[in-house]
Amino acid sequence: MPRTKKPSSTAAGTPSGTAAGTPSRRTPGTRAGASRLLGAAALGVAAALALTACGSGGGTAGSTVKVSREAADSPYRGTVLSKHFDKPDLVLTDTSGNPYDLRKQTAGRSTLIFFGYTSCPDVCPTTMGDIGVAMAKLSPEEQQRIDVVFVSTDPERDTPKVLRTWLDSMGKSFIGLTGDLAKVKTAAKSLGIMIEDPVVNKDGTVTSTHGAQVLAFLPSDDRAHVLYLSGTEPATYEHDLPLLAKGVQA
Repeated sequence: MPRTKKPSSTAAGTPSGTAAGTPSRRTPGTRAGASRLLGAAALGVAAALALTACGSGGGTAGSTVKVSREAADSPYRGTVLSKHFDKPDLVLTDTSGNPYDLRKQTAGRSTLIFFGYTSCPDVCPTTMGDIGVAMAKLSPEEQQRIDVVFVSTDPERDTPKVLRTWLDSMGKSFIGLTGDLAKVKTAAKSLGIMIEDPVVNKDGTVTSTHGAQVLAFLPSDDRAHVLYLSGTEPATYEHDLPLLAKGVQA
């Protein structure tokens, strides 16, 4: 069994996963750590967050994203980004087997983007599941105003059919994209997220190391304004998604 690498001391509130197919081990205090970070940010303190990895043997991203949150200025509970990232120019294959132009097909819409892989044992299903629960609590009209996009970091195994089956258990409206890993890595890098090539372990399991944060893009400018750390409480998504559906400014 591959060893799980300890999370970097620069990463706040992010669990370290294990290889796919092995028991999941979550870092104690993950959600409490995220809450403490947001509490500090609410006082106007800027934090440099290293985007961390899901999967054994993963390190932290090579770049950091500066974030800050003024409690009186933002209605969102997620962390407001000081730099608003452009939506990646990325064309991949969706779960119907058709080309999907991320920038064009989500233009002018509130969009949540997460990079991960279906055989991830902990962070990916937990994150997507929490978003799915929050989405289910929205009205049908609100649900139609938000695109939830899951981009595979293990396209060789995450075929359109595999992606669709996996996503359907969390949200049937969720968009799954798979394809050229080089394109995926470039798109993720433009958002400050690191992705490494999948590694096949001795026991046949696969580890895909990738940034484990969710970015929320607002319809007003198609830029990322809010970041959700790995381990974000479901209640945070439940609070913020109605705001995203309305396109409320961060």
